[in-house]
Amino acid sequence: MTEKFQQFRKLVGEIFDLDAVVSVLEWDQQTYMPSGGAQVRAMQIATVYRLWHENLTGDEFSATLEAAKEETANLDPDSDEVRIIRHMKREVDQWRKVPSEWVGEFKRTTTLAHQAWEEARANDDFAHFQTHLEEIVKLRQQYSEFFAPFDHPYDPLLDYFEPGMKTSDVKAVFNELRPRQVELVREIAERGSPVDDSVLRQDYDVSKQWDFGVEVIKALGYDFNRGRQDRAAHPFTTSFGIGDVRITTRFDPKYLGTALFGTIHEAGHAMYDQGVSPSLDRTDLITGASYGVHESQSRMMENLVGRSRPFWVAFFPRLQKYFPSQLGEVDMESFYRAINKVEPSLIRVEADEATYNLHIMLRFEIEIALAENKLSVADLPEVWNSKMEEYLDLTPPNDAKGVLQDVHWSSGYIGYFATYSLGNLMASQFWAKMEEDIPDLTNQIERAQFTEMLNWLRENIHQHGAKFEPLELLQRVTGNTLSVEPYLHYLSGKYEDIYKLS
Repeated sequence: MTEKFQQFRKLVGEIFDLDAVVSVLEWDQQTYMPSGGAQVRAMQIATVYRLWHENLTGDEFSATLEAAKEETANLDPDSDEVRIIRHMKREVDQWRKVPSEWVGEFKRTTTLAHQAWEEARANDDFAHFQTHLEEIVKLRQQYSEFFAPFDHPYDPLLDYFEPGMKTSDVKAVFNELRPRQVELVREIAERGSPVDDSVLRQDYDVSKQWDFGVEVIKALGYDFNRGRQDRAAHPFTTSFGIGDVRITTRFDPKYLGTALFGTIHEAGHAMYDQGVSPSLDRTDLITGASYGVHESQSRMMENLVGRSRPFWVAFFPRLQKYFPSQLGEVDMESFYRAINKVEPSLIRVEADEATYNLHIMLRFEIEIALAENKLSVADLPEVWNSKMEEYLDLTPPNDAKGVLQDVHWSSGYIGYFATYSLGNLMASQFWAKMEEDIPDLTNQIERAQFTEMLNWLRENIHQHGAKFEPLELLQRVTGNTLSVEPYLHYLSGKYEDIYKLS
């Protein structure tokens, strides 16, 4: 490591440390902090995050970055050194457009908003959250303006989560997806053989749900020596470094799917973070290529693995031992069909694969309207319900199961939701390539052997962290650009089998 790059790398580590401190404070807030700590915690997070921003955008770091860039100019363009410099240059250029005062205020506002959201959802009281969300929307609109001119005011919000992606790109993807997914759902409703999922809706002891979930994610490859699981109002994953990647989950004692698939989903995120190359630790590159790529890993584990028939060949006998009175007389095929039942539902995180993207599309439309200042926060519950009727032919009975169900807006994550659907597409493309490279993958999953699968993900995706931008990584791994076809092929094949459509 050259002298100038070594100095640059030292400062990168210090900037990372400040960001990690914020993550620890936020994790604690959502897991163990008493509710009375919200006001002071908001100021603590705002202070540290402002320091992070000042260090990142300061003259010393920029000068050190430029010196390191000059010193490493002849290195392999794909070397860690060059890619770290390139990534941090993008970060500096982006955040220099954003005032430190805005950064601190944004973190203070969202910390308080999270507390208000938890209370509002628990009490079905949108008004309790409304003022906080109005402040967040205003701040996110200001953030967009820092990056003017742009093709669309939503572009800077989307780019924060999915670098290089434009609003028009996502609209094009959704315009291609929506009619074909709607047609699949219609065909299932009209011609499909009925599926009964009542087996999932029984009394399931929460402690046993916890134990089974831990058994599953350990088998998949989540390393508890470098992580832990806790409970939260809304499941999330957070990383303080590749040696400390934590997940959370939540439970419904009357429905098995909530914790089961939520836990597997978060483990998918966490295994990505745990698999980043140690050479990238204490850099911003351990966060992954993008939120869309991150969602590809979580959605892959949750759906392509966790909702697959081979997976339950391996794990259904184990689940029956945990819940003999509920599942002892149930055959594996009936259980497999139950966890894949297609039915429009109110809650996004519990939606089946055929309707899930419709939940994302309605949120995407709402966020665009907020970014364009064409929708007021006060009108959100009514607009939400209207779009639920349009997309899923359902009307939420209350705001807790409607506009208040997701944590994202309380965190200021306007621009995030589209990455779930992008992740679905990328997951199918990565999976198709993995099946090509591991011909007996299905047989391995049936035997609960996940080592080769995880090694493939480590080698092709995880180890790189954010060295490559999302579409560049996708091209490198699969040889293709983003496409809806592998995903739609996967969905059609799966549901034609389950619902006996062919």
